[in-house]
Amino acid sequence: MFATTLSADEPSEFQAFRSRAESGDAEAQAALAIRYRDGKGVEKDDALAMQWAHRAADAGNADAMDFVGFTYLRGSVVERSPEIAFGYFKMAAEKSATAAFNLGQCYFGAQGTEQDCAKALEHWKNAASRGHGRAASTAAMALLSGEGVVPDVALARKLAERAAELNDPSGLVVLGEMQFQAGELDAAKTNWAKAAKLQPTGLTGHPAQPSGNASAQQGADLLRLIEYRQRKGEPGKFAFVQMPHIHQGYNNCGSTACATFARFQGAKLGGWDFKKLCPSPLGTGTDWGHLLEASAKIGQHWKLLTFTPDDAGFDEATAFLKKELDAGRPVVVDFKYIGPQYPGGSAGHTLSVCGYLAAENLYILCNPAVATPGLQLITAADLKDFWRSDHYGALSKGVLSRPAFVIETR
Repeated sequence: MFATTLSADEPSEFQAFRSRAESGDAEAQAALAIRYRDGKGVEKDDALAMQWAHRAADAGNADAMDFVGFTYLRGSVVERSPEIAFGYFKMAAEKSATAAFNLGQCYFGAQGTEQDCAKALEHWKNAASRGHGRAASTAAMALLSGEGVVPDVALARKLAERAAELNDPSGLVVLGEMQFQAGELDAAKTNWAKAAKLQPTGLTGHPAQPSGNASAQQGADLLRLIEYRQRKGEPGKFAFVQMPHIHQGYNNCGSTACATFARFQGAKLGGWDFKKLCPSPLGTGTDWGHLLEASAKIGQHWKLLTFTPDDAGFDEATAFLKKELDAGRPVVVDFKYIGPQYPGGSAGHTLSVCGYLAAENLYILCNPAVATPGLQLITAADLKDFWRSDHYGALSKGVLSRPAFVIETR
């Protein structure tokens, strides 16, 4: 989220700007913070990274303020404090496009401040005008889905084009999708191919990969899915269920995935609308029991199914999944990520499965955390590893299973 123009690939150069940092040069201090954070040229040291970033921020360096703010927003190095993060972003936003983007994220996701989606959009547009590609693509997605703001397809297209000009992988994916939907197939292919070349890609991506890598892989996935998106499914061979897509706000995957599920069934509401039907505050996770209750409030009929986390449970779950998809019904699932990069050692994520390719043993996801249209391919092996949860809500009772929301047929 934070970069610097300084470089020091040689030890002598590193020592030179370390001396500048020690003498009070704020730009060199900010660059040193990056080095220690990333372990580039020195041993990784988060404490020293924060020390140098704080010194530079105290001296008024806007990029360092963004560095410190983002560290407090994540809470992986220091105790998480959205309020402190918001303050740093607000101080730096006029001088740092990245801080302006992050300030927009705070307003959009109610992090350290009251939610204000209109302000979020203005900060994203401001950042985009100063060369921040992800801000442009994020604004485009909010305007496309009408998430917290009035839908504006024309402005969304302009912002997606701006993001693509800046070579933002998310922007290339979004613009390609708008072109695909408008029948501009060659242009869509060109932009998805450009996105796919920005990062290494494989047969499929990894569910926990960074956003830039995920968008590049999306470009590759969307190129492969063009044919399947243009013809009817063949039960037992392949299925694709077209779902609306909403790009989620901070910590709002559950409500956003459920909003797309509800929109698929004819409801007209967004992720934040769905969240407000639940008792938990904006910017916090949502209990699946509350999500299920919210579906009833909008007159829809869902039910929660769980499958055992073993091999037999996965076979049963995927057989059921294919049956639903063949019938034209997507399924909402919950993933569990495990690793030291997550506060507490693990994290959950809610998304939908909207298709499968039997010959390749692949499944198609509609993910609120990635660029519109949200489509990603996942191997059956990865689906088996990630589709499991023991903290999707009180209904889980701490028992690991494979949970799913499905449309209750009557």
